[in-house]
Amino acid sequence: MKAVVFCAALATLAAAPVFAQDLIARQGNDSVRLSEEACKSDLVLSRIEPGDVGEYRAASALFQGQRFNACWRMMGNAAYLIYEDGDQGVIPAQELKPELSA
Repeated sequence: MKAVVFCAALATLAAAPVFAQDLIARQGNDSVRLSEEACKSDLVLSRIEPGDVGEYRAASALFQGQRFNACWRMMGNAAYLIYEDGDQGVIPAQELKPELSA
């Protein structure tokens, strides 16, 4: 699983992050970028229950040099991701950092 790299025990954070810019989780050269833009990937949206589609936002991942599109939503204190190939992952909220501008 692409997101296994980012799986960890979930912390007990009370609130989901609110952000005005992309959030990034990194581990070595691998990264996942979460956006507030609505999910537009037809492949991912076809894997989601129709009533939940509006909760998902756009995401992308760079894993072992390959880029993957995904969609995500907050579930408790973690971001839950679904990739276009059906792979899934979880990133604890404390792993998400605002993207730093150069």
